Amino acid sequence: MLFPAFIVHMAVVVIGFGGGPSGAGASGSGLAAPPRQIPGAGDQVSGISGTVYRLSGNHMPAPNRHPHLSGDTGRTSGARSGVKATVCIFPLTADNQVIRPAGTGSSSPYYKAVLTHLIRQVDTDDKGYFQVALPPGTYSVFTKNGDLFYATQRDEKNNIAPVKVLPGKITRIQCSVESDHKVVY
Repeated sequence: MLFPAFIVHMAVVVIGFGGGPSGAGASGSGLAAPPRQIPGAGDQVSGISGTVYRLSGNHMPAPNRHPHLSGDTGRTSGARSGVKATVCIFPLTADNQVIRPAGTGSSSPYYKAVLTHLIRQVDTDDKGYFQVALPPGTYSVFTKNGDLFYATQRDEKNNIAPVKVLPGKITRIQCSVESDHKVVY
């Protein structure tokens, strides 16, 4: 029996900047570059930054296939390129706080409406990068695909695409949008 799997398509890395014993940069994370300036953030340095990638092709693990796929090709590549997309940030949203499109079933990663209020909506740059200043808290992050919202990750309480923002930290995530070509797992 085949069924859609909820594969984690959002990787989360929390990085802190300044003030720590190791100086500027992310201690122990291997990420030394400071964050890009968040327009209108003032002294606030907490928020979310990330890159949006397009999913398509064969994602089934195999001994001769590496996990990083490029763009829409489905071919193995050492690096993925981001895509222009719209990212929507809501308060932490549970599965019972969304409306799915008719006929998609309860396991669909697409949502017709999110019933919590929209906090921020940002467009990525041409390489898929975005950054948003946010107060500390836990949020749900969706990408937009036409009139539908898209998110695949769930936590153990069935909250959709949860991302935790800590005081004075930028939480780095990787999001995805699904292409018109089916993704295979």
